[in-house]
Amino acid sequence: MIEQDTIKLLRECDAGVKMGISSIDDVLGKVKSHKLIDFLNDCRVEHEDLRELIEKMLDEYGDDGKDANPIAAGMSKMKTEFKLAVEHSDETIADLMTDGCNMGVKSLNRYLNEYAAAEERAKDICKKLIKLEEKLRDQMKSYL
Repeated sequence: MIEQDTIKLLRECDAGVKMGISSIDDVLGKVKSHKLIDFLNDCRVEHEDLRELIEKMLDEYGDDGKDANPIAAGMSKMKTEFKLAVEHSDETIADLMTDGCNMGVKSLNRYLNEYAAAEERAKDICKKLIKLEEKLRDQMKSYL
């Protein structure tokens, strides 16, 4: 049970961190504020570092991980493109990023509870990802 919960939790973290990176990539070229660009770039680096840690741990279990749900990723991209076509502003980008962070935090907390038997290392990774999403969400407040 511990191993299965660990793998399942790490897979969800893998999908979540990939979704976060993809979302940042979707908006980064459209940001006007240099400070916001710096926030997003820093957060992207932290996401990449966590992704590498997740992949390393998944490798220990002989697992390939999980990509973000293609439907969710596609819908997110469409929402981003639509909202930015209507209102191309840093405020819109901050709003989109805040929504994404909130969804990520909610999902990751659900998986943390669902896979309660997971190894502490996996739970710690999940908690780090939650904190990273919360940090980005908090940084977006001044742009809303």
